[in-house]
This record gives sequence, C-alpha cells and structure tokens, in this order.
Amino acid sequence: MKAAPATGRSPLAALAPITLLALSCAPAPEEPPDDALRTADPYARGYTDADFPRVRELAPGVYSYEQLRSAGEERFTTVSMFVVTGEGVLVADGQGSPEETRRLVETIAAITDEPITHVVVCSDHGDHTAGNSEFPSDARFYAHSTSHAVLQAAADNPDRPADAPPIVVPTHLVESRETLHLGGREIQLLFLGRAHTGGDLVVYLPAEKILFMSEAYLNRVFPAMRSAYPTEWVAMIEASQALDVDTYVPGHGFVDSPAVLAEELETYRQAVVQVIEETTRLHAAGLGPEEAIGQADFGALESWSLHASQAPTAIRRVYMELNGQLPQS
Repeated sequence: MKAAPATGRSPLAALAPITLLALSCAPAPEEPPDDALRTADPYARGYTDADFPRVRELAPGVYSYEQLRSAGEERFTTVSMFVVTGEGVLVADGQGSPEETRRLVETIAAITDEPITHVVVCSDHGDHTAGNSEFPSDARFYAHSTSHAVLQAAADNPDRPADAPPIVVPTHLVESRETLHLGGREIQLLFLGRAHTGGDLVVYLPAEKILFMSEAYLNRVFPAMRSAYPTEWVAMIEASQALDVDTYVPGHGFVDSPAVLAEELETYRQAVVQVIEETTRLHAAGLGPEEAIGQADFGALESWSLHASQAPTAIRRVYMELNGQLPQS
C-alpha cells in the first residue's frame, strides 16, 4: 500500500470502513485452495456483505476487485481488474452504479498515487458501465465498435430518465487488437470474437500471463445470453484458452487460484455447450421456445447462480441463433 503523503490528510482517512477492511489484506492475500468451493454464492462460501469489496493482488501491481451485486434475491460478485503501471492506472470494467464505481476509485487511490488514465469497456452492460462517470473525465475510454454503438444509442435515447447516471461513450475504438506500453508494461486489448455481447474485449498481460475476460467468463453463474452469440461464445472461450495464460479472471463469480480458474473456465465452456445442445434438442423436436423453457433439463447447471432467471433467456437466444435471427458479424 502506498505511503501517506508527508503533508495533508491521508487518503485512507476518506475511505469507507468496508473498503478499508478489504484493503487491509490486499497486498498479501491468502491463496485460495485448489479445492475451493465451486460456487458463485458468497454466503455458501461463508462470506458476509462486510467482506466486500474483496481485493486480490494477482501479480505485482495487478489487482482484481470483487463487489457484491443483486439479481432478484440472489447476490453474486461483479469483478473489475486494475493495473498500476508507473504511468497511470488502467481499469478493466467499472461497476454497476456511480456509488460502487466511486468505491472502486477510492480503493485504487488507497493503493497508489497514480491517476486512473485508461478505462477499458470489456462489457457494455450496465452492471459494468453504469458508474463510469466516476472515473476521471480525462481518462481514455476504450471499447469495441459494437459496444461503442450500444453505449451511444443509450446516451441518445430520448426516453432515458433525466436523473439516470451519465453514460460515458468511449472515444478509442478497438476492432481486433491494440497494444499499450505503460511504464514498461505491455497490455493488450483484444477482441477474440462475439460472446456474451457483440463487442466483448479482453485485457491480456502477456508477461504476467493474466487474462481479464469480463462477462465472457462467468464463474459458476448460469450462461447469461440476453445479447449473446451462443456458438461464437464457445469459439471465443477456446481462443482465450489457446493464449499463454496462467490466470483467467472472470467478470462475475469468484477470483480463485489460477488452477481453479483455469478448470472453471473449461467447466464454463462446457456449460455454454450444454445449454446450446439441450436447446437444440428441443428445437429439433419441434417445440417452440416457450415450450422448451418448460421442458429443458440442464442437470447440474440448475444449481448454478441465476439459473432460474437466465435459463429462459438463454433458450430464447439459442432459438434465435438456430432460426438465423441474430445479426451477422
């Protein structure tokens, strides 16, 4: 943790107690065991709300940040990553509200004096972007062109509530790859294909062998497909697995040990395949999507977080793909 300035108020004095609690163990986090409980449910893992935000240092200057969010009665984590480079801080994905993104910004400020200079929109969904106005206005915001269009349309929506948080529309577009060199650290922004959204970006640190996958990897969260491209999602995960990576960081669920995260990424790939195959079976049997929702059997996936809310959406989306109704790339 950074030293307090020689004069003036310590930055720690301004932080909320919950942030201080998480930061107290950030520099030397306990490594999760390889037999860590495989669930996205924080309470099943023995956590309480007071244990969040949860910060882990994945490599020198590279941190994951987990904060709780709600979906109906269920609670699970939204994950951001930030990199302290010596020439500013790069943040991969914000949080789902100004309040929560402000907490992330305060957490970063307690770790380093370096300003936030780069923000990467890996997922354009609101649970990762709704608080982006809390980042410095002079930071560079990066996104794929598809995500840029989504955010621009939302910002231009005449029916958007007047009291809604401002939408930050990124100005730096990444179509396939952009490599940043900050403080001697190489950071690659990659588009490996459509997956959870049409514009999923990942942040790859080749020297540290860390890949932040955002919502393309939902650790033990049922595949959420409201804007997904199901079959392409499988291919995108396989492209990620082909990279030289030790630590795959999910966009939801827990940041476990590198070994567990790699195993769980393959488990997640198989889960997406299972959703596609079961829905395809029902489609081939002549059922409509609403009939399929009532008859689908996803086996062990039905114990995963958000199964009840996301399974119907996933079935409808796979039906759209099978019927040729999804936008072409």
